[in-house]
Amino acid sequence: MGRKFFVGGNWKCNGTTGEVKKIVETLNAGSVPSTDVVEVVVSPPYVFLPIVKSSLRPEFQVSAQNCWVKKGGAYTGEVSVEMLADLDIPWVILGHSERRALLNESNEFVGDKVAYALSKGIKVIACVGETLEQREAGSTMDVVAAQTKAIADRVSDWTNVVIAYEPVWAIGTGKVATPEQAQEVHFELRKWLEANVSPAVASSTRIIYGGSVNGANCKDLAAKPDVDGFLVGGASLKPEFIDIINSATVKSA
Repeated sequence: MGRKFFVGGNWKCNGTTGEVKKIVETLNAGSVPSTDVVEVVVSPPYVFLPIVKSSLRPEFQVSAQNCWVKKGGAYTGEVSVEMLADLDIPWVILGHSERRALLNESNEFVGDKVAYALSKGIKVIACVGETLEQREAGSTMDVVAAQTKAIADRVSDWTNVVIAYEPVWAIGTGKVATPEQAQEVHFELRKWLEANVSPAVASSTRIIYGGSVNGANCKDLAAKPDVDGFLVGGASLKPEFIDIINSATVKSA
């Protein structure tokens, strides 16, 4: 059985109640493939998780954008995995490049977060990716492997992990990795998993691409054998997100 296509929408720090309701209305009205073809997960800001979960079509799932690294307590401003579980939120995005860069989250810290979330039954979209300087220096795979190793050192069961390869230089810049560039890194990352985790994990773990994905480029990216879907930023707030979800049919055709 092949890897099911996965499309995540990261809404980041955007939206008012009214705007969120409009996005949900658009998603609810969209014509998309069945859940046996594509898995769809949207990630609104924390404050909108309950309203989105209660109003979104049932076959679309909801994710948090982050969580704390251990059990709750005296950690002002943080949201614990236990709180997400209490709200019946099935997914969380961890290790996004914006948090790595702006909040100095280390590979090890991200790895600890991934392990803790999984231990509490929350599935994880784990982000990895290199900066433009790192790519130009030829160290893309060194960076991505180190980020993935920090997770592999702490996780034994990869069933509930999706890896999102997001080249930092392509996030929100309008630049997008070519389908060939994305495929190359996904292929090498899968090869790394095979050598360092197991062939079974390498073949079953979904590796999705993120970085200026839109309705115009999604089909070409989706056609690549090791691209198992997308983590979409800005375009997930727009009607074209439906087009991106529909690119899953490229794989099932």
